[in-house]
Amino acid sequence: MDANEIRKKFLEFQVKRGHKVIQPAPLVLENDPTTLFTGSGMQPLLPYLLGEPHPDGKRLTDSQPSMRLQDIEDVGDPRHTTVFEMLGNWSLGDYFKREQIHSFFEFLTDVVGLDPSKIYVTCFIGNEKYGIPRDNESAKIWQEVFEKAGIEAKIAEIGSAENGDKRGIKSGERIFFYDDHENWWSRGGGCDSTPIGDPCGPDSEVFYDFGEDKQDVEKYGLAHPASDGARFMEIGNSVFMQYRRMPDGSFEELEHKNVDFGGGLERIAAAAIGSFDVFKISLMKPIIDKLEEISGKSYDNNTDEMRVIADHLRGAYLLASQGLVPANKAQGYALRRLIRRAVLRALDLGISDNFLPAIVPVVAEIYESLPDSILTCRENALEVLLREEEAFRKTLNKGLKELRKIAKVSEVLTGYDLFKLQDTYGFPMELSVEECYREGIELTPDYVKEFEVALNEQRERSQTASKGMFKGGLEDHGEQTVKYHTATHLLLAALQKLISPDIAQKGSNITADRVRFDFNLDHKMTADEISAVEKQVNEWIEADLPVVFGEYDKKYARDELKAHGQFWDKYPEKLTVYTVGDFDKPISREVCGGPHVEHTGVLGHFKIKKEESSSAGVRRIKAILE
Repeated sequence: MDANEIRKKFLEFQVKRGHKVIQPAPLVLENDPTTLFTGSGMQPLLPYLLGEPHPDGKRLTDSQPSMRLQDIEDVGDPRHTTVFEMLGNWSLGDYFKREQIHSFFEFLTDVVGLDPSKIYVTCFIGNEKYGIPRDNESAKIWQEVFEKAGIEAKIAEIGSAENGDKRGIKSGERIFFYDDHENWWSRGGGCDSTPIGDPCGPDSEVFYDFGEDKQDVEKYGLAHPASDGARFMEIGNSVFMQYRRMPDGSFEELEHKNVDFGGGLERIAAAAIGSFDVFKISLMKPIIDKLEEISGKSYDNNTDEMRVIADHLRGAYLLASQGLVPANKAQGYALRRLIRRAVLRALDLGISDNFLPAIVPVVAEIYESLPDSILTCRENALEVLLREEEAFRKTLNKGLKELRKIAKVSEVLTGYDLFKLQDTYGFPMELSVEECYREGIELTPDYVKEFEVALNEQRERSQTASKGMFKGGLEDHGEQTVKYHTATHLLLAALQKLISPDIAQKGSNITADRVRFDFNLDHKMTADEISAVEKQVNEWIEADLPVVFGEYDKKYARDELKAHGQFWDKYPEKLTVYTVGDFDKPISREVCGGPHVEHTGVLGHFKIKKEESSSAGVRRIKAILE
């Protein structure tokens, strides 16, 4: 049974048990500033687990795509991924431990076909400090389940994962008790960290055993369900929400208890094919196969690179298919990072040309069955991802070349070196650091602090430089005047985009109350043109685009960065350039002394009050920020 079949069978199984299938939430949640992405199946359902009635009743089920970028550095081993899918079922004050434990075991063994002798489970050992008893109820139910399957199920008192690493498993043991670091659920973590007022409770995790030979004892210690290593893999977790944290720190039992179950689709699919490597399942292997075809190299000899690419491009496709575009902040930056890390690993495989046109259709076919209500922009995903790959490859070629050039003459790279690579070539610090690690290039212990010093020094230079070439344009450097200065850059960019690329600034006067901007144009702007320009500026403001600056050689700024400037023959050999938006594909890039805001979202609403003639062939716009 492949992953798509498992997803389908799980939902059918839960419907037969009286559950209502609910639509999965998008990866980027609206109106939730607490997290970048949906990181679990229960996250969108939290209000209902906290007591709000759900419109679809008390029994719910779904399959929820999720993303956790905190695992990004671990991708490359057999089981860590940044994007995954959680099979979920919930009881909101309906059934509890007995029905949940029996039904999940039935699904794994009778529907998926897993060998019951390879299933191990864990329960909560209790917490004396708070008077929370050991979860003997769950353990007893599990013993009944295993006995019915003809399997001995002794109980092991482990306590902590560290104890298990030393103790291992004794003959016949199948149910393991752990403390609240392993088998307690709350939004804050263990019992001590459970937030006041929150529902919480013990959980019971289910693990699949891939065999004693998979455990590296020297590296990870003796095997037990909660141990690191490749022998055991967690495939599902039933949270029994039966307590609430009180204002005095104690716990009381809830009158209406909930079940919150989450099962990893990728991991269950790996167990179904008997492989501890989740990259061999049907959601991954077609991508690996295509990478082998493109690169001419084998997965067995290039596992790390191919795993990273397969994982990251799955995530990138799902994000782009939900309408996200690469950017320099928040979710857009996470998408950019996934694409760029995948491109770096493709270079390791010898893939020097754009490869997303070959890979993305494979990923799209894998997720063809996901509903359009989630993948609302799937037809545009390839174009979005390819644009980023093309832009990054240009940045890479310049940045990597310069990094290696610096490394040839310096035994150790400093944060100042990394800042120069970012400032001059748009090569982000974190990628420089990754490349240094990959190529064995040493970094100074204080490279992060050195980078920050260089950044602050440049900011100071930019503040004083603002008294130079554009000093006549700004009345002062007050907060509101600075906002108008940035709005002027957006105005020029909108005029060039919508009216004529040949438009250039012919003068400006900026105060704390308004901007007056002169530009070349041989006709009076129409009402539609004025409205379009105004709308475009406000769209860029609402997009909250980053505004960054750098000090560059004049020739590089003009010929490579294509910065907009009017007086190239009069500019000094070193000058400051401000970029608005994506560094590789900016909205605006101008030679300017500053100062400017750090992101456009603070500007307010842009309103053109008047468009008139200034002189022959020159028009004037007067505008305000509301």
